[in-house]
Amino acid sequence: QVQLVESGGGSVQAGGSLRLSCAASGYTSSRYCMAWFRQVPGREREGVAAMNIGGGSTYYSDSAKGRFTISRDNEKNTVYLQMNNLKSEDTAMYYCAALPSLWGCPVSVGLLASDFRYWGQGTQVTVSS
Repeated sequence: QVQLVESGGGSVQAGGSLRLSCAASGYTSSRYCMAWFRQVPGREREGVAAMNIGGGSTYYSDSAKGRFTISRDNEKNTVYLQMNNLKSEDTAMYYCAALPSLWGCPVSVGLLASDFRYWGQGTQVTVSS
């Protein structure tokens, strides 16, 4: 059973930084896609960043480019999302997601929540202006 546990959310002022963590367990494959999504009430879940764990390639949404960085620690089976220069519009519940994949991350039309099989419980990020 794959389990994803997020941590690191909190409240920060605009311009500040946060680092989210996603601890993964229960994988039987070494090739999968890990991603971060976010969601605000009444809106669809938005893909923010993704990493092909088997190959190392990364993907960022336009809103994340230049400010967010996805990375991993293989020994800890943990994926991180470093978020810098945070803005009030970054306020959301952030979710970690995973998809076993031999072909990397499905990003041809952007990150879609429906493509991902496993989800964490979410961690809240609140940015005050």
